[in-house]
Amino acid sequence: MQESNIIIGWREWIALPEFGIKKIKAKIDTGARTSALHAFKVDVYQKDGKEKVCFALHPKQRSTKRVVICHADLHDIRWVTDSGGHREQRCVIKTEILLGTQRRLIEITLTSRDDMRFRMLLGRTALQDNLLIIPSSSYLLKK
Repeated sequence: MQESNIIIGWREWIALPEFGIKKIKAKIDTGARTSALHAFKVDVYQKDGKEKVCFALHPKQRSTKRVVICHADLHDIRWVTDSGGHREQRCVIKTEILLGTQRRLIEITLTSRDDMRFRMLLGRTALQDNLLIIPSSSYLLKK
């Protein structure tokens, strides 16, 4: 029996439980392959023989009051081309997101999104399986 589809809008609230973030606005972007999270002060370091990354983020749009310091395993470092054609090398982490009632383990690149309207971008690899996107709607899932 197939799981029923989750219906989402072009922007949704998601949670990042590993980092204690209960809600962050995310833009749904099927044109982007990988998801991106606003991050600054990104530093790669070694701990117990594993590569880790420490970064800071401002989870609330247009506000720098709250700063969350995060630590995660470094999954990869790769070149990413943004929608403006600019290439940059980004750290990639894997973390769980909560989208409505559904938990998903996704890859996220870390980059400064200060000039963007959303702190989080959900790319198409995070949107696979049982999702229906309604582009004319927003925030169809509960916070």
